Amino acid sequence: MGVEVRPDDLTSAEVQSLIAEHLSGMQENSPPGHVHALAIEGLRGPGVTFWSAWIDGALSGCGALKELDPRTGEIKSMRTRAGFLRRGVAQAVLDEIIRTGRARGYTRLLLETGTGEAFEAAQAFYLRNGFERTGPFGAYPATPFSVFMEKRLG
Repeated sequence: MGVEVRPDDLTSAEVQSLIAEHLSGMQENSPPGHVHALAIEGLRGPGVTFWSAWIDGALSGCGALKELDPRTGEIKSMRTRAGFLRRGVAQAVLDEIIRTGRARGYTRLLLETGTGEAFEAAQAFYLRNGFERTGPFGAYPATPFSVFMEKRLG
């Protein structure tokens, strides 16, 4: 069976546990003050759409899209649970985010991710999906601990 990606309201304990796992992973692999992941409250904020991903009824991952302006979205909270790595979870979530961005009329998607070994797979994944490195955007500072990427939507 494939990956089912669906909008989620973040009310289930299982999804909240996944977000806590994501935040913990970001804090373990980033210097203090350099974690830009959204907590539950931020993911429920205005302009944010959150999706959960499921395989055979098991929560396998998540991702979110935050509107920065009417033409630009930011990818947030992409996470695949360890037991579901390399099963297409991240690709299914990203495909939904890109589809939604295009449907909204966005001309580009932006993201910030970390640096170091823990983030190498994520960076390679985004590059394979047509993202290119770019500079900081919004309120993000330019630091050696962040990588910024952009994908132009046609």
